[in-house]
Amino acid sequence: MSEKNRFKKIMNSTDLLVVSFGAMIGWGWVVSSGKWIQNAGTIGTVIGFIIGGIMIYFVGMTYAELTPAMPKVGGEHVFSYKALGPTGSFICTWALILSYIGVVCFEAVSLPAIIQYIFPSFARGYLYTVAGSDIYLTSILVASVFTIAIIIINIMGIKAASVFQTILTVTIAAVGVILVTASAINGNSDNLSGQVIVGENFDSIKNIFSVAVVAPFFLFGFDVIPQVAEEINIPLTKIAKILLLSIICAVAFYGLVVFAVGYALNSDEISSAMQGSGLVTAYAMEKVFKSSVMAKVLIIGGLCGVLTSWNSFLIGGSRAIFSMAESKMIPKIFANLHSKHKTPVAALILVGTLSLAAPFFGRKMLVWISDAASFACCLAYCIVAISFLVLRKKEPGLYRPYKVKHYKFVGITASILSGLMVLLYLLPNSGSTLTKQEWIIVGSWISLGFIFYIFCKKHYGKSFAVMNLYDQ
Repeated sequence: MSEKNRFKKIMNSTDLLVVSFGAMIGWGWVVSSGKWIQNAGTIGTVIGFIIGGIMIYFVGMTYAELTPAMPKVGGEHVFSYKALGPTGSFICTWALILSYIGVVCFEAVSLPAIIQYIFPSFARGYLYTVAGSDIYLTSILVASVFTIAIIIINIMGIKAASVFQTILTVTIAAVGVILVTASAINGNSDNLSGQVIVGENFDSIKNIFSVAVVAPFFLFGFDVIPQVAEEINIPLTKIAKILLLSIICAVAFYGLVVFAVGYALNSDEISSAMQGSGLVTAYAMEKVFKSSVMAKVLIIGGLCGVLTSWNSFLIGGSRAIFSMAESKMIPKIFANLHSKHKTPVAALILVGTLSLAAPFFGRKMLVWISDAASFACCLAYCIVAISFLVLRKKEPGLYRPYKVKHYKFVGITASILSGLMVLLYLLPNSGSTLTKQEWIIVGSWISLGFIFYIFCKKHYGKSFAVMNLYDQ
């Protein structure tokens, strides 16, 4: 496929920032803040996110150099292919696709929960129960309608998806600023008593790291930028700066929201909210404004967060699948582009179809899929960081519009930190070990990948894993 027949270069700086930042700011800041504070404390959670953010930032610096150096669709698929060859590239991209699909499924399950909070009588048509979670017909129908709508928006083109993303991201930011400001004015430092950092000595460290290891799941999204590299119409050096800025903004957003909640609510109020709706952030908004209406305003901000993450990771996942299909590592049907809009329509439909299945498994799926996706994300990041180091040695003459200083320190640190995150999911009693259900998700994905690898290698022969690394 010639370059002129591929993707349209129409994304500007704002489009890029909102796609990346919007991907990182999903529903977690609304639904998970209470759990984080109970596990690690208010300051403990902030520290946990800073630790996770440092790991993500170091990985982000490797991305910041590699993306403008190889601005090709698929991003990580290209980086790892050039550094480690077909097998390393397959493992990296396949893991990344699981993380993208995990987020899309997470948001598809979260959406009905948000609507039910706004409209308590929403749940109708009880079907069955999964792991203590009741499944209702209305939840499945609403999730399906939104899934189809987002797929259609993305098929219409990256610009349509970017405009949609911008409107929603501005709404999220506004709601976050309102919460933080109101908490600073009407909150009380006494509320932090007993929940600054949970636990003593080693337990407190373990609790902080229990937040740090899940932070990457809520902070990854900047990696959508290299996925759409061929659709960006700004100077290459600017891509790197926007990528790093989006990470800083996301860590700051989560940290400020968590502190605002801990400053507004004491430990008893958080426990009470957790036993009720579980939406502690919304309750904090209600308390600082003394208005239940403002709780619903925050929930609407959370709804926008669901849609921005959903949209961004549908974009990223479809481009990663397209890139693998184009190099014939998976069936080439997924490399088909829409004749008019130049979007990977088959890949978009695939990711959308998988997200349609998620609501059938209920809210417990949120935990399973987020942990499995976070593990896969950390694995992909580790491979990218290693690729960064390999390419510095293997191809020192590669044109790098943005060049990271002290590359050995950055690359080794990114590799070690992301590698440690992977180990924490594998080691027993680490506080983050994958559960049986999560291993089933990961194991099934590995098995499917193995089948694709063997089948496509045999079916496509010499054209298997041949990548067109044309010059821009």
